[in-house]
Amino acid sequence: MTLAFIIAILIWGFAIGGLARFAVPGPDPMPIWMTTAIGIGGSLIGGILSRLLFGTATSFFFAFLGAVLLVVLHRKYVQHRPISGPGAQRPPQAH
Repeated sequence: MTLAFIIAILIWGFAIGGLARFAVPGPDPMPIWMTTAIGIGGSLIGGILSRLLFGTATSFFFAFLGAVLLVVLHRKYVQHRPISGPGAQRPPQAH
């Protein structure tokens, strides 16, 4: 892997993760590295799903859906907050 490829993956992950965070209503405070990790993980999940369903792993849409799924799971199981309703609009409580 070249340095340029690694940087491209990080930028892609940050962009996909950021878009996924905007797609889920309510605040999701997390550091930049977590947004990037969610974007990269969502791209992997979306790529695998796209390959299984359509035979190709190159899909922005599936990468985005995978990242949204990870944001939803992070909110539910890490932040212990609802996905929708009035509780989703409140920031997470510090533990």
